[in-house]
Amino acid sequence: MRRSPLLLLPLFAGCGSPEQPPASAPTVLVEVVGQGQGEQAFAGEVRAHQESALSFQVPGRLVKRHVDAGQQVKAGQLLAELDASDYALQAQAAQAQLSAAQAELARTRDDLARYQKLADQQLVSRSTLQAQQAAHTAARAQVDAARANFDVTRNQAGYARLLAPTDGVIASRQIEAGQVVAAGQTVMVLAAAAGREVLIALPENDIAGFALGQPVQVELWSAPGKRLRGSISEIAAEADRQTRSFAARVALDTDDAAQVALGQSARVYVARAGSRLSVPLAAVQGEPGKADGQVLLVDPASGVLSPAPVQVAAWGAERAELAAGVQAGQWVVAAGGHLLQAGQQVRPVDRDNRPLQAAAPAAAKTDGN
Repeated sequence: MRRSPLLLLPLFAGCGSPEQPPASAPTVLVEVVGQGQGEQAFAGEVRAHQESALSFQVPGRLVKRHVDAGQQVKAGQLLAELDASDYALQAQAAQAQLSAAQAELARTRDDLARYQKLADQQLVSRSTLQAQQAAHTAARAQVDAARANFDVTRNQAGYARLLAPTDGVIASRQIEAGQVVAAGQTVMVLAAAAGREVLIALPENDIAGFALGQPVQVELWSAPGKRLRGSISEIAAEADRQTRSFAARVALDTDDAAQVALGQSARVYVARAGSRLSVPLAAVQGEPGKADGQVLLVDPASGVLSPAPVQVAAWGAERAELAAGVQAGQWVVAAGGHLLQAGQQVRPVDRDNRPLQAAAPAAAKTDGN
């Protein structure tokens, strides 16, 4: 025998007068079709598709931090600065060395030209001319070395400024002003603005049922009932030694990723091949064991109920598998339907008593939307 369905109704005063205002819409437990036995759910966390550990290329003392964790930044934006006074002095010294080398090169060039004329008149020996040529070649090499040294020191002075490599959000920071940092030490983590992923763990005993590119649906904790589209983009090559699960990443579709903030909790739903859609037993109105029945659907935008005839393919211990009548993504009253009627307005909540978002689920969208 089926259990008595439950309906969450507001409490009414037992001795009210007929002039009281009408009662508010009842709170009703609702399930999004497709979240039953036809799919598996995995808890996860939203992360950026690309996270970069930012560091200075040179050591030094941090004199100024321009951004904080959670701040949006643009590519090329100044994030932090080191004390560059020593690097500036080194660059000045290198520039002076370059100027001296260039002056020496000019002198040897003039000497070589003069000795070449004397050699043409046979006034100096050939060995003397060759010595001047060697001196000029050495002076040219000194200029090249001094120029390279100047470029390096000038670059080091520029490396004292940390710039954002791309648009994104500062996910975390590990430094404060006055702190001395080493070259290559992570000072900030930048989450790129483009792309969102959900990190999940897949069970070892069922890993063969998952594949790269497999389509999934993602529901954010902050937006119950609204499903976003995605696909499995990465599966670890081996299981974690402690949890015996495989780390995986789910990439959200570009259009859906734009509205998702980092760090949110999410559920990832993966459909099981060949499974029928199912609903709780209490959702089906009709004679138990019979193939024909009815469910109440909730319009996501208005909360208004409408009946939908269904054909039950199989009655389980807790759920009924449907052969026809509903589509994935529709909202169905999970309990208490016999106390409601078509056209009635309700307030839908999920099993965690969270109000469902009053927007059409992503799974119910068509390509034309």
